[in-house]
Amino acid sequence: MISFEPTEEQQIARDAMHEFAASALRPVARECDESASLPESLLEEMHQLGLCSTQLPAEHGGGGEARSPITNALVLEALAWGDAGLALAAVAPAAFAFAIADFGTDEQKRALLPLFGGKRFHAASLAVIEPGPASDAALPRTLAEPKGSGFVLSGSKRFVPLADRASHFLVIARNNGGQDAFVVPRDAAGLRIGAPDAKLGLRALPTASLELERVELPASARLGGVQGCDVRRILDSSRAAIAAALTGLARGVLDYAVPYAKEREAFGQAIARKQAIAFRLADMHIEVESMRWLAWKAASRLERGLSATRAAHHAHAYAAEQAMWIADEGVQVLGGHGFIREHPVEMWYRNARTLSVLEGTLGL
Repeated sequence: MISFEPTEEQQIARDAMHEFAASALRPVARECDESASLPESLLEEMHQLGLCSTQLPAEHGGGGEARSPITNALVLEALAWGDAGLALAAVAPAAFAFAIADFGTDEQKRALLPLFGGKRFHAASLAVIEPGPASDAALPRTLAEPKGSGFVLSGSKRFVPLADRASHFLVIARNNGGQDAFVVPRDAAGLRIGAPDAKLGLRALPTASLELERVELPASARLGGVQGCDVRRILDSSRAAIAAALTGLARGVLDYAVPYAKEREAFGQAIARKQAIAFRLADMHIEVESMRWLAWKAASRLERGLSATRAAHHAHAYAAEQAMWIADEGVQVLGGHGFIREHPVEMWYRNARTLSVLEGTLGL
């Protein structure tokens, strides 16, 4: 018989992350949004969850556990239910580390993976998004040109998570008609890191731009060395992860709107008993479930080593559209209260709008 239920271990992991999201993320989410800051103590607390370190090879300082994109999707959804910006901050270094673990040379693994297996939080990040309305992560304009035995990188990246503290960036660039990824250290000559972005949403997640002005890199900076890497796989993992995060955000809106509608009375009756509101809540629930199944499908294909490009694109595109709709409906259910900071729905609306246009910032 086919079962669509999580395994017992996955359920335990999801419940633990949901409890952490409720006790540690929700209480500080508003303050972090208002101040546009990310406390170092919270990063350290999230690092202790082992979201990255436990899934890295034991020979490189990790826990040696087998990585499961499905489990990671469940965990990310639970954390994003607490706050999407803080959830992305927790898992952004894993996108870098997992790419190194999957495609890196032995030398790259020995040099970089131990950074993420220690007791302290370590920041590194993917650099994918580029400026311009026609930006396509799969067709980067950032260019890698051969020079001697190495490369010269030129281009711009935007919305790079944790850029204010990351030690390394994995920059997606065009190379000889294809795509490659390059490990760029923070102190590389020619790399300029911009001021923190002033964003509509996800204000708790620090992001910034990168300007690469003929950054010279050795051949060893190319992820995978001479063999290169599967950039498409990295992007598929990122899209599936963002779909899971958007699902968690949308579920948070629904979980807040339903009890509010049951308690809020108009004309002597709870507004949840009004057809217009009840049908709206039902549609929101249907869309959350649909988003979740699409995210799980993409994660499942990644876990089985199958091509996940189509599934990840569908999951990401659908979640981006529907999460925005659900957030908007949540504001509508609360009426005038949906626009004031007394309730978190307006913050989730802004987060949904911002997260829906991001791509390539994290991975499963």
